[in-house]
Amino acid sequence: MSKTIYPLESTYNLISREEEKIYKPPRYISRFREQVKHEKQLNKASRKTMGPPKVHVPSPDKYLLKHSKEPRLPEKKPFSYGYEGHSKKPPVPARTDHPPMGVHTKKNFVKSNAIENIMAVPRKPQPAYIDTRNGDKHLLENSCLVSKYIKKKDYGQTPEYLQQRREETRREQEEYNNCVKERMKQGAMKQLPEEERQQILQGLKKNWDELYHQFQKLPLVTDTASKKNRKEHLEMKMKQLEKEIEMMERYKIICIANN
Repeated sequence: MSKTIYPLESTYNLISREEEKIYKPPRYISRFREQVKHEKQLNKASRKTMGPPKVHVPSPDKYLLKHSKEPRLPEKKPFSYGYEGHSKKPPVPARTDHPPMGVHTKKNFVKSNAIENIMAVPRKPQPAYIDTRNGDKHLLENSCLVSKYIKKKDYGQTPEYLQQRREETRREQEEYNNCVKERMKQGAMKQLPEEERQQILQGLKKNWDELYHQFQKLPLVTDTASKKNRKEHLEMKMKQLEKEIEMMERYKIICIANN
């Protein structure tokens, strides 16, 4: 059964109607059309030959010669046999020349070889281990089963770089002490007493403990700008106090300028 839909019956559909005409808008034409055409013709004329209009032509006097681009051998040099002043081989020995004969040695090679073998030190076998039933053998030194490093000559000794660092620290301390003594002789500085130095050091450590106590009370999540700034401010203060504490502990002699 077809499902064709028909319009509703009406008498108005019998009245003839005028056909509606569709009017298109005018076509767009750019006002720069003629200018673009002119510029296109100007730029196109200079490349009509698939390249620049003027090409450098080589001179007719510098034409390509035959075999000019082939590799050439180096210049010929006079031949010699390795020693100067002789262009020929050394002469062949004459027939009347005789080689040195009758030279004998009294050495008994059999006896000397036997003595060398008897006096030779036997070679020690390298320690090895077997890890399979087929007899696969490997060196024991590289197996990490032998205490290898404790047998070194410098085992248990202070490394050289630490000794050099200690020497540099001692030299710097001596230079600082000498400089302080010279300033004290001039009267421009006075030495800080040991009691005051200890009091200042204890005060710095106490301040650091208070800041650290405040730092531990901060929340784990810094999701706001105020929390972040507070944390950075405490960290900066703690770092500054750590530097001052390290300086007070490192230098036993501290001088203060006279006001």
